[in-house]
Amino acid sequence: MSDSEAPVAGQDSFDRMNFLELRNTQLAEAIKRVESERHYMESEILRLQREVKRLKTELDRLRYPPLIVGSVRDVLTDGRVIVKSSTGPDFVVNSAENVEHAKMTIGSRVALNKQTLAVMGVLPASVDPLVTASEIVDKPAITYEDIGGLMDQIRDIREAVEYPLLRAELYRKVGVDPPKGVLLVGSPGTGKTLIAKAVAHHTNATFIRLVGSELVQKYIGEGARLVRELFQLAKEKAPTIIFIDEVDSIGAKRLEVATSGDREVQRTLMQLLAEMDGFEPLSNVKIIAATNRPDILDDALLRPGRFDRIIEIPVPTPAGRAEIFRIHSRGMAIRDVIDFEALAARCEGVTGADIKAICTEAGMWAIREERDHVLATDFDRAVEKVVGDEELRKESVTMFA
Repeated sequence: MSDSEAPVAGQDSFDRMNFLELRNTQLAEAIKRVESERHYMESEILRLQREVKRLKTELDRLRYPPLIVGSVRDVLTDGRVIVKSSTGPDFVVNSAENVEHAKMTIGSRVALNKQTLAVMGVLPASVDPLVTASEIVDKPAITYEDIGGLMDQIRDIREAVEYPLLRAELYRKVGVDPPKGVLLVGSPGTGKTLIAKAVAHHTNATFIRLVGSELVQKYIGEGARLVRELFQLAKEKAPTIIFIDEVDSIGAKRLEVATSGDREVQRTLMQLLAEMDGFEPLSNVKIIAATNRPDILDDALLRPGRFDRIIEIPVPTPAGRAEIFRIHSRGMAIRDVIDFEALAARCEGVTGADIKAICTEAGMWAIREERDHVLATDFDRAVEKVVGDEELRKESVTMFA
């Protein structure tokens, strides 16, 4: 071999080594890439297996036969249960192993197997949505300072409702039972509902509000059931205040001659009477009711032991009207000095709601004239308009009476 061929052979061997190293590097990177893809595919397989398992569970749940709702009539000593299903008569059935017998009491709602009617589970007690939605979660912003001319009435309702809940030890020391219920009686617009809102604001009790007409139902027994569930909810959430507005819609006097609708209202009234003064004490449950027709209320509803205190909410006096004017106008942008006593003297016989309408109308006059403040003349024109409308309404009522 000549001297010129030796360097060429060395160069070929060097190039071959570089090629092998590059090839090894490429293969190593390919192996890493394949390993990464393998790990990803394994994790994806696990995820899909979990998803398949979840879907199978959901499919089994959807294929589960429907259950019948029933009620427990009696629990026998051998573990069997007498139930009444929603489909018909009573049955003596067994219960599933996972059912807690301690939770099964007479009257409990249970789920029954469709074929064997075996008890599959104990259901929570049913409460009508109308009752649960009546609970006031956010306290009203109305305080006692927002009510004018009714200091004596506020004192009476605080003694009957608020103090027994907040200072019960005083009644125990004196040795008297606090009143169970308070009936607010007065003309429309005098502040009955306003007082109830203030009581709800100043107590830490649960506040449940219902209009009496909401307890009148179409089917027999539904109204009585609502009353029963209402007081059951009140006892569970005690201390509780129940406010029934327009109680005359269910508390009217019972008549000898009545239609089927009247008899259903009377059943609701009898359930209300039993709940207010029945065998089970109300303890920390207080009742406030409001009406503008006390003359048509049933005598059994008005006797002591149910509504122990009847508070009359009168039409405000001149001093009370001036105070109400100040309350409703304290947030207004008033430029002039307003003589509220003179305004009150011109508003003989108006209620607190009318005075609020007068203040609103005065503000409307300022807006109508594109002013950002209220003048004394605005109040004068508002009094003429609202009081005139009130007199016209009274004349219309007298005409068509």
